[in-house]
Amino acid sequence: MSQAVLPAGESLRRAVLWISDRRRDSPQEKLAKVIDEACLRFDLSPLESDWLWRNLASLPDDRALTGQG
Repeated sequence: MSQAVLPAGESLRRAVLWISDRRRDSPQEKLAKVIDEACLRFDLSPLESDWLWRNLASLPDDRALTGQG
């Protein structure tokens, strides 16, 4: 099975959208767990993973990408 090559940044964009959906559907799930899963699911580079952690992990669990607040 071949895997399509995505444009630069597309995996990160998809990961952020997926995290947003996951936080909306399961707000009780810990943000750290969701970020870890997104990094693996979207095969993010170390730099992309670091970006997610720096920009999302500092948000309070109840406000991270849920549109609340």
